[in-house]
Amino acid sequence: MTTEFQHTPLSEIQHIYERVTATFKSGVTRPLEYRRKQLLQLKRMLQENQTALEDAHYLDFNKPRVEIALNEVSASISTVTYALQHFEEWARPEKPEVEAWRSSWDSTIHKVPKGVALIIAPFNYPIVLSFNPMVGAIAAGCPVVLKPAEATPNASTLIAKLLPKYLDPAAYAVVNGGIPETSALLELRWDHIFFTGGPKVGQIVATAAAKHITPVTLELGGKSPVIIDTDCDLELAAKRTLYGKLQNAGQVCVAPDYVLVPRSVAPAFKKALAKWYETFWPKGTLHDVTQWGKIVNSVAHQRIKRLIQQTKGEIILGGEATDDGRIALTIVTGVTADDSLMQEEIFGPVLPLIEVDNVDDAIAFIAERQIPLALYVFTRSADTKKKVIERTNSGRLAFNETFASFAGHELPFGGHGHSGYGSYIGKISFDTFTHNRGTTDVPAEMEPMFEPRYPPYSDEKYKMMTQSMRVPAPEA
Repeated sequence: MTTEFQHTPLSEIQHIYERVTATFKSGVTRPLEYRRKQLLQLKRMLQENQTALEDAHYLDFNKPRVEIALNEVSASISTVTYALQHFEEWARPEKPEVEAWRSSWDSTIHKVPKGVALIIAPFNYPIVLSFNPMVGAIAAGCPVVLKPAEATPNASTLIAKLLPKYLDPAAYAVVNGGIPETSALLELRWDHIFFTGGPKVGQIVATAAAKHITPVTLELGGKSPVIIDTDCDLELAAKRTLYGKLQNAGQVCVAPDYVLVPRSVAPAFKKALAKWYETFWPKGTLHDVTQWGKIVNSVAHQRIKRLIQQTKGEIILGGEATDDGRIALTIVTGVTADDSLMQEEIFGPVLPLIEVDNVDDAIAFIAERQIPLALYVFTRSADTKKKVIERTNSGRLAFNETFASFAGHELPFGGHGHSGYGSYIGKISFDTFTHNRGTTDVPAEMEPMFEPRYPPYSDEKYKMMTQSMRVPAPEA
């Protein structure tokens, strides 16, 4: 049974904001012991409520529980565990290397929390995309107001219920609702805003933040392409591309959005796609509701159906839809650049195939378009890898893998250009919510060196103070 979704009263939002702001100003969230306790409590919350979180997510999407457990709950626990192991090291002051004449100044970089953070999470992964950035904020010493997605009422309601039971309610709060509640939040001055969603709303968030000169992280998405090289293992490329597309029924910001495949290997690639499609779903993706999730709501369902109906390409696999919100994983061949499937991010279970002459044409095709959040390339060629690195741009670039390439805590994840700006994951999440505050302590013993800077000025003092300008440049 679906939970009744409760909007946070608009009158409470100002009080929530004032409460967490006062908490930050009091200094409560700064000590490392406090941060550790909150991270431990968050981990405890996720572990003790694993089944409840999976159940809530299942009610919102009806997707396979293994996807929910692996990509939502387990991934969130992994993130908070990694932070617990490392955040004290991340928070240590740094002593940068300085020029010899300033070696006595005690130059130091202190890791200071930015302040109160607003995190606006999307519907497609309501658990991990709420808590992954929140872990970074907690580790950095920042209070958080979390705005989960209204399109996932069950997960969002459960998060709002659980969070104050485990974390300090004076520092961490949840605001549930839709456009009115989000608009009310964006009217306020935050110290950092972290938004995951689409470019249209991202522009609204960035505009609101600009009024207060608030730093923003925008994780937006875009049309993430797959390049197939003629030398790659086509069977593996088809299998891993399908795996990347099947996650959450294609409702993933880094899902393969379209495939660029050379004409010479296109028939073999299509055959490989068909083989793995039938292996994964012998009776089709819609046959067993435990193996295939639904589209988040009727508006998104109709949008994706319309894209399929309007395409001029040929549907070679899938194409069916049901009244309960499901759409079969659909493979479309013969797609051109002006097709309906190429005008916006698909964000659903449709995979267009575009045939090109070679990898160079694929690279040129990508370079002419907005920078994607992810780019996938299947190749054995070192030359092709070098070419793609040098001649394309993307938030993340992965060779010979799709979805699993985002595992781990070491590499930054974030958009570039149209796909957003800023990044997070692991230490970078901590850095996102941290201000690097430089400090110096200049000893009195430096005064003889400083004497020429004081008035009255003279030609001699000028020469002394500008002598570094006359040092010859090194030979090329």
